[in-house]
Amino acid sequence: MMQSRRIDPLLRRAQEHEDAVARELAERQRAHELQESRLAELRRYADEYASSQMAAISPAQLANRRAFLDRLENAVEQQTLNVDNSREKLEAERTRLLLASRDKQVLEQLAASYRAQERKGEERRDQREMDDLGARRVRAAQQAGEAEGEAR
Repeated sequence: MMQSRRIDPLLRRAQEHEDAVARELAERQRAHELQESRLAELRRYADEYASSQMAAISPAQLANRRAFLDRLENAVEQQTLNVDNSREKLEAERTRLLLASRDKQVLEQLAASYRAQERKGEERRDQREMDDLGARRVRAAQQAGEAEGEAR
């Protein structure tokens, strides 16, 4: 069996793996963008709330406002951690795709090398057959010439 045919299933699996990792990377990218937009939204809301003026604030209202601002700041900090975590996962997925792509390229190069070797082998066999055929024709012509010469 030819080596290039044996490598084809491996190449197919490598392509399927690369495709799966690429889909996972796209999903991670979407998730990361969502985390970033949530962070931007939270920051915007916290900034607007912090800068808004409230008229005739009682001490209780002031304490509630401060507590709410603290919760908003905590939410921004937590979302910042979520974005950082999401970014790390995204980078890990990019690395996985790079590795999957390299694995596939190695197999593609190996398959191409096998196919080139197989083509050269076929060309050599074809050339030998042509040479043998040519030699048989020459012998046949010589034998026919000798037989003609003997007939005279």
